[in-house]
Amino acid sequence: MALNARNITKIIFMKNLLPATGFVSVIAHWFSANILALGREMRLSYLPPLMVYVAAGISGLTGIVGTFYVKEKLGLSAEFLAMLGFWMMLPWALKMPLGHLVDLVWRWKGLLVYLGAGLIMLSLLIMIGLLGHTEAMAAMASVETWFVLSALLAPIGYVLQDVVADAMTVEAVPRVDENGQKLDLEKRKLMHVTMQTLGRVAIIGGGVLVSIANVFLLRDAGALPEAEKEAVYLFVYQLALIIPLVSIFGVVFASWLQRRELKRFLAQGHSRQEAGVLLGFHSEPPPVNWWILGGGLVFTVMSLGVGLSRIPGGEEIIFVISMAIVIFLMWRLTEELEPEARNVLVGTAVLIFVFRAIPGPGAGSTWWMIDTLGFDQQFLAVLSLVGAVLTLFGMFIFRRFMAERSIAYIIGFLTIVGTFLSMPIIGMYFGLHEWTASLTGGVVDARFIVLIDTALESPLGQIAMIPMLAWIANSAPEKLKATFFAVMASFTNLALSASQLGTKYLNQFYEVTREVKDSVSGQVTVPADYSELGQLLIMVTIIGFVLPLLTILIVKHSRFRNA
Repeated sequence: MALNARNITKIIFMKNLLPATGFVSVIAHWFSANILALGREMRLSYLPPLMVYVAAGISGLTGIVGTFYVKEKLGLSAEFLAMLGFWMMLPWALKMPLGHLVDLVWRWKGLLVYLGAGLIMLSLLIMIGLLGHTEAMAAMASVETWFVLSALLAPIGYVLQDVVADAMTVEAVPRVDENGQKLDLEKRKLMHVTMQTLGRVAIIGGGVLVSIANVFLLRDAGALPEAEKEAVYLFVYQLALIIPLVSIFGVVFASWLQRRELKRFLAQGHSRQEAGVLLGFHSEPPPVNWWILGGGLVFTVMSLGVGLSRIPGGEEIIFVISMAIVIFLMWRLTEELEPEARNVLVGTAVLIFVFRAIPGPGAGSTWWMIDTLGFDQQFLAVLSLVGAVLTLFGMFIFRRFMAERSIAYIIGFLTIVGTFLSMPIIGMYFGLHEWTASLTGGVVDARFIVLIDTALESPLGQIAMIPMLAWIANSAPEKLKATFFAVMASFTNLALSASQLGTKYLNQFYEVTREVKDSVSGQVTVPADYSELGQLLIMVTIIGFVLPLLTILIVKHSRFRNA
């Protein structure tokens, strides 16, 4: 072929196009394999537990208005809010007995979702009452008392629903095909992986939905008169009543699907008993494990007793008792494992616990951002949206990283990156945003810095969580999978309670207050004081950097191992 100007141009164009085409092809293949594949593998039976998970995801709908309500209307200190956070996390330690309870009442497990939905609805109705009928509610009890009651009821409801949703994910994966033929073990394993992945997507996707809703609902809310602002807050809480309805509908839909499948197998000539076996119905409940069920009951009674009696150091007492119970049960479970597997379990559990137990700065940092940096309701909603969307993408982007690296490596990586990403917030406390804004004509201001920081941090949000869940599932003895998962989940959730305790101690040492006014006279009763916030932020960063890395070194040089 003769090379004329047209052919030469065509060759150059094709050489430049091929790399681009190859890149597009790689991206398209990755998108198809990691995202579209989930849609292709979706089954109707997966929908009921996903609806319960979505309800958990959209629970954050009231998060921003709740923050502003506490700041503007209540006189609760940062220390008290950290203590309240401890009690709000405590129900998650009860997943252990609740998981066993679900096994005992398998056929009627939907009732626990109804109970959970009722508690969530009651929590929301209390807040609706506080916002819409403040004087009538205050006549019965103080506004702070009502708020604390609402804050404690909601997590109990969500724990009840979460435990059942976990059980529903097992039930959602079919044992047989449409003709009643047993499915291949590898195929069912793939279905379980898909189901669990979709569960995380449902929770985070729910967070994305509420973030979008908050962006629109809270538009210009900060500039509204007080009465109109409260009306917006009230509407958000009223809208949140959809949360328990979503989970209830999931259970109702699951029941309908089961009846439909039962009728189909009966039509094929199977007996009712045979059809029940094919659908995985429990013919008989498992034997009662009083170590778990009785211990959980005793723990609940003691927690209520300590909490209601207001014994000094009550949180510490309950935490120690909780840890003792869970560690005892872990010790009983490790007897089923080989020595090497036992060493891996202990080493991994310690790493995860320390990483999740790192304290935070508490409510004071948010108050400072609102008062000093001028972050309003809408901007916090935008931050939440950016965070939720990028967290969702991070699950897919870092899939190989999570699968190929050890938990110690992942925790070390997150610790170093997290420390680096905390620097801009500390810098802004000391005026970084003012310096950058002056250099860039106001472009790189506080909002710009926080948006970029959130965008960088959010994709890392699930990197530690998913390998941890996978490790728990893979480490469980064959005959004790449910019990093992419940105990380990309780252990890792207790780490969050430890984090709240640490936050309370730090807020006792570094006192941070926002302005509090008397609701009647309007007189300032507590002045705003953020002078110690900088030291608090630095201390949290140092603890968050040193403790995980030190724990990794100790584990590496001990007889223990990590997954």
